[in-house]
Amino acid sequence: MSTHYVNGLAVEIDGQGPALLCIHGLGGSSNTWTPVMDAFEGFRVIRPDLPGSARSALAPQALSIDAYVGALAGMLDELEVDALHVAAHSLGTIVAQHFAVAHPARVRSLALFGPLAAPPDAGRAGIRRRAELARGGDAAMQEIADAIVKGATSAQTKRDQPAVLALVRESVMRQPPEGYAQSCEALAAAQPAAVEGLAVPALLVTGDQDGVAPAANVEALAARIAGSRQIVLGDCGHWTTYEKPHACVEALREFYAALR
Repeated sequence: MSTHYVNGLAVEIDGQGPALLCIHGLGGSSNTWTPVMDAFEGFRVIRPDLPGSARSALAPQALSIDAYVGALAGMLDELEVDALHVAAHSLGTIVAQHFAVAHPARVRSLALFGPLAAPPDAGRAGIRRRAELARGGDAAMQEIADAIVKGATSAQTKRDQPAVLALVRESVMRQPPEGYAQSCEALAAAQPAAVEGLAVPALLVTGDQDGVAPAANVEALAARIAGSRQIVLGDCGHWTTYEKPHACVEALREFYAALR
């Protein structure tokens, strides 16, 4: 594993083989994918921290879904990566869908965890309020992290996996407040991508206790992507790769084996 800085983005690169881009979600980082790295054997795995998240700098322009797509495309150009597979989580799944629509010749497959087309309209104001709260600094980020641990993990995770709760909390608390705030605003403004025109294999994975990406919503998204497959993991909330890493590895291995 090696860390590179490309156009202001911190990027971890592992392995050899076809390129695979991993896009984390809101409050995440390249470490969102650490628990499932065994599933990516045989790939050159590229794991950036998105602009304004974790170790990556904020760009001069405000964050948006289009800005994320442009930053990832520029990073991949610098790395001389053309065609690639994409795995994504949460907010990252929206970015992945827009990236695939904007660059259809580059994307070979999509593996989406906790996927959503866009936030429900009723939830956008709450996401904007979270952005305002985040600008209160470290104490506010702690409050946000505690709320996410409470609301976005499964009952079993809360009961049996204290280390996962600590990991989720730490991931959110370590986000730069302004970067997190702008990430919230990008999510609040996100609109669905025109995924009906995609012609790539797609895997959509969610948890049966995922309130961000409920199974019914994921099923509706899957219906818009021709030939996609949906998996619902039991006793799992929104932090899929942390809460159910073994099940995620199994699903990814099966998905990628079918592509070869």
